[in-house]
Amino acid sequence: MTAKFFIPSVNLLGQGALDDAIEDIKTLGFERALIVTDKPLVELGLVARVVDKLATLGIASRIFDGVQPNPTVANVEAGLALLRGAGDSRDCDFVLSLGGGSPHDCAKGIALVASNGGSIKDYEGLDRSAKPQLPLVAINTTAGTASEMTRFCIITDESRHIKMAIVDKHTTPIISVNDPELMLAKPAALTAATGMDALTHAIEAYVSTAANPITDACALKAMELIAANLVTAVEHGEDIHAREQMAYAQFMAGMAFNNASLGYVHAMAHQLGGFYDLPHGVCNALLLPHVQQYNAEVAAPRLKAVAQALGVDVSLMDDEEGAAAAISAIKRLSVAVHIPENLSLLGVKAEDIPTLATNALKDACGFTNPKQATHEEICRIFANAL
Repeated sequence: MTAKFFIPSVNLLGQGALDDAIEDIKTLGFERALIVTDKPLVELGLVARVVDKLATLGIASRIFDGVQPNPTVANVEAGLALLRGAGDSRDCDFVLSLGGGSPHDCAKGIALVASNGGSIKDYEGLDRSAKPQLPLVAINTTAGTASEMTRFCIITDESRHIKMAIVDKHTTPIISVNDPELMLAKPAALTAATGMDALTHAIEAYVSTAANPITDACALKAMELIAANLVTAVEHGEDIHAREQMAYAQFMAGMAFNNASLGYVHAMAHQLGGFYDLPHGVCNALLLPHVQQYNAEVAAPRLKAVAQALGVDVSLMDDEEGAAAAISAIKRLSVAVHIPENLSLLGVKAEDIPTLATNALKDACGFTNPKQATHEEICRIFANAL
């Protein structure tokens, strides 16, 4: 089977990456940016910093800061209206997303509809667009979602209370930026949630039926870096080395799942986010060990390698023992970074599980979990996480 590998054309990582990215933007000849972000980053002054840098090179900006933590169809439509301007004003000629996964995903939705027309709801599924999106530069301020470099775009459809998975080669940004200096102000809880999101990406890509040697190498190294640096990044947010290592880790995890895809953890977490408006990374963290317990029946050798990447000595373990060790290591890391103990603490209700499971199985059609589940089995996994 042919392996496809998707990634932005230019990817800048490390301290000072933001300044280099601004220079790259200028060489592309852009004149008017729509900056897609959220209000907390405006309040922190990061948006003004980017606007000023663009202005020194003669690039004008419009700011859309209405992105919600789980971006919605309405967010996309509002951003699109601003991009197109009003009266005699000219449309923006590129989109710049600044933030974590929420601004990046919203920006992808805006840029895709700007080029292809219709509604973002028209593009749910795999490669539904006909044309590339408006050029998108994604400047990352978190270490987790990897949305700044992937072809995945997750948008909440408020009318159906679900998260739509838009997986489209045309949503890949042209430039991604991971400057750890922009991540120093990230709160501990967000650092933990996004870090566990990155771990989930790496593990789901590694046990995926679409994994290949390239995605395996990226996934395993991402796990090693997360195990070595996430706790430090959570407890000592000013540690630039830990922040930089987490930026590399989440980027490599993104490289892995962008090409090997994901599994039931994400399919289920999407439903929790769409139904209850819960933080994506926390949902992933709580579901991850339970889904891997289910996967262990067919993927024990792979999970043993996960345990080793997470720092467990598996030399005297068989595959089943190694898989159990991986699940225990995931749980220990979640506890160490103060992830809530179960879904019940987030307000998830047992009576909603059948609906959540039905929608998760629909979402999972585009993913590559190593073992196919029935509705009853998905319900059981949800129940175990309560």
